[in-house]
Amino acid sequence: MRNPLAPHSQDVMSRSWAFRVNTVAASPLVSLATRQRLYRRFGLDIETDQVYPRCYFHSADLHVGPGALLNHGVHIENVARVEIGARTALGIFTTIITSDHEIGPPEERCGQWTRRPVTIGSGCWIGARALLMPGSTVGDGSIVAAGAVVRGTLEPNGLYAGVPARLVREL
Repeated sequence: MRNPLAPHSQDVMSRSWAFRVNTVAASPLVSLATRQRLYRRFGLDIETDQVYPRCYFHSADLHVGPGALLNHGVHIENVARVEIGARTALGIFTTIITSDHEIGPPEERCGQWTRRPVTIGSGCWIGARALLMPGSTVGDGSIVAAGAVVRGTLEPNGLYAGVPARLVREL
């Protein structure tokens, strides 16, 4: 029998699903272990119990690997797939965005809506308030400094900082 709390593919972005995921499960009154169980029950593929309060997920199109840590207030606007590797830590208020708009003509600069996935490898550390833009890839073992803006591909085992994020040194 179907779990009545599990989302149907067509209602995963419903108000009811969003309330359960982003208000009830994200509450600071919910324990880490209970939060993980609730997220999995609502269709999110999260293999860690280290998801702290007030995290936001736009949809269930997500994989969070074992041992990963999503600190308080992580915001994942996942209208395209987001993959977060094992043992990767996302600092407080990290934001991952998977949608954007093309530049339109002078009459309407906000052009066609686009979506691109974001991938963060295993063993990474993403600093507080970092922003990962659509289509970003962070290689295994990399560090992204607090406040950095990631666009494109970051190679494995590097320390990246700045706006836009640039290689500071190899690790």
